[in-house]
This record gives sequence, C-alpha cells and structure tokens, in this order.
Amino acid sequence: MTGASRGIGATAARRVLAENPDAHLVVLARPRARGALQTRESSTERISTIDADLLSLTSVRQAAVEVTGRIRRGALPPLGVLGLNAGAQYVTATRDSMDGYEATFAVNVLANHLLLRSFHASGATGVHAVVTVSDTHFGDLRHNLGMVPAPQWMYPQVLVRPGAFENPLSPRAGRMAYSTSKLAAIYLVHAWARRCAESWSIQSFNPGFVPSTGLGRDAGPAARFALRYVLPVLTLSPLATTQQRAGQLFKNALVGDVSGPSGAYIDRDHITSSSAESYDVGREDELWEVMESLTAPFLAEDSDL
Repeated sequence: MTGASRGIGATAARRVLAENPDAHLVVLARPRARGALQTRESSTERISTIDADLLSLTSVRQAAVEVTGRIRRGALPPLGVLGLNAGAQYVTATRDSMDGYEATFAVNVLANHLLLRSFHASGATGVHAVVTVSDTHFGDLRHNLGMVPAPQWMYPQVLVRPGAFENPLSPRAGRMAYSTSKLAAIYLVHAWARRCAESWSIQSFNPGFVPSTGLGRDAGPAARFALRYVLPVLTLSPLATTQQRAGQLFKNALVGDVSGPSGAYIDRDHITSSSAESYDVGREDELWEVMESLTAPFLAEDSDL
C-alpha cells in the first residue's frame, strides 16, 4: 500500500490488520513517514516497510523490485492486493518531481502506472488493485463544493510538464492540476482494466470529501485552518466523510467487500458511474501510450536497477 502512513490509508491499514489475521501489509513510503504506522501498532511482525519516494521514478521502481525480490525469496507472501492510495496536491502547478515532471501528476498518475506495470510484469496473477481517486474529477458544484476547479484535459505530454495550466503559480492552477490528475487516474484504471482483465482486477475508489487528511498541508494558513477546524463540520452531512469512515470504506474496497467488475468506480460504499467525461477510450489510450513511454526506461532489462 502507498499512502498508509497517515489519513484514510493509515486507518484502512489498521483495519486490514485487525480484521484479517492472515494479512501481511507492505508499506511503501519515504523513510520519515514509513514508520508512522508501525509506531501506532503494538506488533510490527505483520508489517514490512520499504523506502519509496513517489516523486522519483527510480525510487518507485526500486521499491517494486525490492517487493518482488522478497516475494521470490519467500520473505513475503505472494502479492494479493495493491492499494494505491498516496495522493499529492500543491498550491501551484509548477512544482516538479525529481524526474522533471509536474509533481501532482507524477505522484497521482505516473508513479501508480509504474507500480502497476512493475508488479504486472513480475508475473503476479490474481491481484486486486484499488486506486484512490476523487469527487473533484466531476468538476461541478455538487461534487467539488466550489473549492476545486473542474479538470482541464490536455494531451498527457503537456499535463505531465510543470506549468501546463493558466496562471500556473496560482493556487487555482494547483487545484486544477489535482482534479485533472484524478480524472487521469480514472482513465488509467479503465485502460488497465481493458488490458489485464484475465489476470488482474482493478477499480477506482472515491472516499468523498475527507477534511483533515493532510492532503491540504501545502495550502496557505487560512485554508489549512478551514480544513482542520471548520470543514470537518460537513461530516455531519452527506457532503463529507470522516477519516475513520473513509478508511473503513477503503479497507472494504481493498478486501473485495464491494462487488463490481474490473474498471468499476466505487463511490464510498457502492458501485456507480464516474463522470461522463471519464469514459473516453481515446483519452484512455492516449494516456496509456504516454505512461508506457515515460516508464519504459525504468522497466528495461538492462536498467541499472
């Protein structure tokens, strides 16, 4: 699992361990964050932690190779579930990853594709993968609460570069990069579902609006204050989800408690349709081709990894 050190991922991870006594959790995270879950658990024998910085494709690939190596040596059980929960949102659309890509897209889309490709290429079968997405991809007031601009789709080779959106240094551009990346993540799920239906199952999971998860930690002081102290009131209504509830729902999606076909969109606790815009096979294929091209050097047999 990525994104297991805080927020809904940490809650889901604890639920998985508590409710599935045979489960072994492998957490991919940066060194400073990866011990957070372990420190909350009385026993760490069922948790393995592996360094992974999702802003670096080299680090992502190294983490996947490490997991695969441990599985082949018998140090870890076979891969059964892949929870891609890590997400990033920044106050501008100009921050770049270690590889020079726009950071939001790098974490929310590109790193996920490389992890999926790495584990699929390792020969793992019967894997159930879940990618955390967001209401924001709808782009309307009902789903975005007026806080996040609608996604603005462009050719993926443009989206993956810093400064793709108008006024890229503005918080609005940063939030637009986020909603667009979540639309791209759904396209990615659809593309994977069409290409690996016989060996894997993959679904997208929308937890709804979850205040106080840390996603807005890059925002300004006023926005952080609102996210932490004001907007949590919305969890008393259907407009928002508590961290504890969202974590339980994510756990349900991971262990298959929500039944649905590969490629399905899980909205909290049920299968439904994502936005009309998110069903575009042309864009899915376009994104797939770019993701394959950008990650291919890290998967080559003669790679230094």
